[in-house]
Amino acid sequence: MRKIEKLDSQIANMIAAGEVVERPMGVVKELVENAIDAKAKRISVSIQEGGIKKIMVSDDGEGMSAEDAEMAFERHATSKIRTQNDLWQIQTMGFRGEALPSIASVSKVTLITSDGIDNTQIKIEYGKCVSVNAYPCNQGTQISVEGLFYQTPARLKHLRSASTEASYIQNVISSFALSHPEIAFTLLSDGKENFKTSGQGNLLEVIYQVFGSACAKNSIPVSFKDFDYEVKGYLIKPSITRASRNAMHVFLNGRIVRSYPLTFPIYRAIQDGYEDFIVKGRYPICVLHIEMDPHLLDVNVHPSKWEVRISKMNQLEYLLKDKIRLALRQENLSPEKEIAIAKEYIAEPIAFDLDKLIAEKEEERKKAIYSDVVKEESKEDISYAIEKEKEEDNALLYALEKDVIKEEVKYEPKVEEIKETKSHFPIMEVIGQLHEKFILCAVQEGLVVMDQHAAQERVNYEKFQRMLNQNPAMMELLVPITIHTSADIVSRLEKLNEAISDLHVQFEAFGNDTLLVREVPSWLADLEEEAFLIDVVEAFKEDKEVKYTKMEKKKIATMACHHSIRFNRSLTMQEMKEVVDQLSLCENPYHCPHGRPTFITLEEKELVKEFLR
Repeated sequence: MRKIEKLDSQIANMIAAGEVVERPMGVVKELVENAIDAKAKRISVSIQEGGIKKIMVSDDGEGMSAEDAEMAFERHATSKIRTQNDLWQIQTMGFRGEALPSIASVSKVTLITSDGIDNTQIKIEYGKCVSVNAYPCNQGTQISVEGLFYQTPARLKHLRSASTEASYIQNVISSFALSHPEIAFTLLSDGKENFKTSGQGNLLEVIYQVFGSACAKNSIPVSFKDFDYEVKGYLIKPSITRASRNAMHVFLNGRIVRSYPLTFPIYRAIQDGYEDFIVKGRYPICVLHIEMDPHLLDVNVHPSKWEVRISKMNQLEYLLKDKIRLALRQENLSPEKEIAIAKEYIAEPIAFDLDKLIAEKEEERKKAIYSDVVKEESKEDISYAIEKEKEEDNALLYALEKDVIKEEVKYEPKVEEIKETKSHFPIMEVIGQLHEKFILCAVQEGLVVMDQHAAQERVNYEKFQRMLNQNPAMMELLVPITIHTSADIVSRLEKLNEAISDLHVQFEAFGNDTLLVREVPSWLADLEEEAFLIDVVEAFKEDKEVKYTKMEKKKIATMACHHSIRFNRSLTMQEMKEVVDQLSLCENPYHCPHGRPTFITLEEKELVKEFLR
């Protein structure tokens, strides 16, 4: 009995949809690519509830005849290729003929199109054609997709929230705008305009729309080529970086590609070009268009067309790396720093008469205590209560001064003890310093060699962690910080502020795509405030953890490093003892924040062996 059967076309389309359409963003990508292939000059995308409820893509392209409109929903029906040889010189965005039937198999699709002669409307519900009739419309095509994945709940439950899906769609529309600045793109989300370009062909204008004015002002135009590849676009100066590779946009023959292993060498080559100009762990911003002979680019790798294969990849890597490095070296990359008056302003409250403030507050508390206390209570009890309140006020003001005053980075002897010396930390007797780098200590087991920089890094790291866990003094900025972002982030402002509540930073909406910060915690003065806040917004945009305990470990470690004793610094015996005492109070005294050991122990028995005793 035969076991193998040919699948029904509807089932086959639903299987294909799993590869072509992963989420609403995939639907938008496929429909916009079709609009680009139709030579549209204006493309409008409207979504509801992140595209889960409804997606509508309209264009002013060539449109389709009535016959072509019906044929477009047949599997592997395409106008892009005809023969086998066409596969080796694909110059259109689409070519497989799988997108429309795959989308129609998992949603309700309404197509309205006109080629200037025929005007057609087609309705398909989950793979079944409901109606085909004439419909009055302008030349072009409009496709609406509703109820996506409603009949495939396994796929539906894996979608993110509506706001997150909207962010993914805005990212892909931004990429299309960067890859085709000659096309005017408009994105509407729940009736609000989130993104719009003019379509005048000015790439720098689109960069301004996507990344903001700072990137546009610090952009470097590049244009270089060899026998096979031609590269044009903009590099952003390394003074502006990102925490992820998402801001590196590379387009191959106008096609958007992801950083899969096949295309990753391109991104690595760009990073290598920036290597001498950017710190480790940061990523550059760039928009590069790479043109090549279609024979060198294989786009038939995956149904979603995100992946590609490139012939002569090594040649392209060397071209990008060498020319990018050369372009950056020819520019004046010294950052322009403004005088940070706002940082100095935080020390001004210390000029107030603190004794007067304490006296006034004490008088207020006296009145409150005398009015509330019962008459039978003795004067001695009242005086004791007043003195206790006075001690609390002094302690509070002392803590405030200590948090607010910004001192020069230097060694601080006798920091306050947080905990008693832990029993498991070895008792160390300081005996000297080696080459102004290491502190030598005698212990019961033998000899300890302590890295003086790493040791105080650990001390300062835990100190800063405790400071961030408390309510810090706030620093009001004379010039508020503006962060350019996308409109969907501004619409989620309340959730953003809720997610970063323990950072003690409040964002305000400033227009449709800009956030404003008027005051920051005083500890943020040790970092680049604007870069830090951009990273916070980017992490929230990508649904990453934005709590400082998760996100800012490296930032706190950097602060600790800058406040620590450096190598090649001679220490007195007292200073070395202080370093050892402070380290003994730490929760983890054995490693610095970067994971390096703070000290090593040379056992006495091993030393005895070395001397042949």
